[in-house]
Amino acid sequence: MPSEFARTLRRNGTGIERILWDLLRNRRLTDLKFRRQAPLGPYIADFACFDPKLVIEADGSQHAGSTRDAARDAWFRARGFTVLRFWNHEVTGNPDAVLDRIIDVSMHLPRRTKVPPSPGA
Repeated sequence: MPSEFARTLRRNGTGIERILWDLLRNRRLTDLKFRRQAPLGPYIADFACFDPKLVIEADGSQHAGSTRDAARDAWFRARGFTVLRFWNHEVTGNPDAVLDRIIDVSMHLPRRTKVPPSPGA
């Protein structure tokens, strides 16, 4: 069952996933609510935000040129999700650039709920 497998993945996440989760969790990034190892249909996304519809994947070298990843991405996109993939070395080497890219993309995606203004705005 995907949800049970997702729980196992959450308990045994890679170091890169833990780093990225620490940056995304608890609405730390522009009040986006991410879930890690989120079951979506037949797949499990590394990180998923449902408002806006955004999937974040952290990839190691085994993902280079992966047709399986292309099929996953197509499935997510067919359901309205935007997919961002980051190489592991991007997450460790320049996490600020990764977060900037996530923020930039998320700000241009349609939201179902109104985003509260930032403090002091």
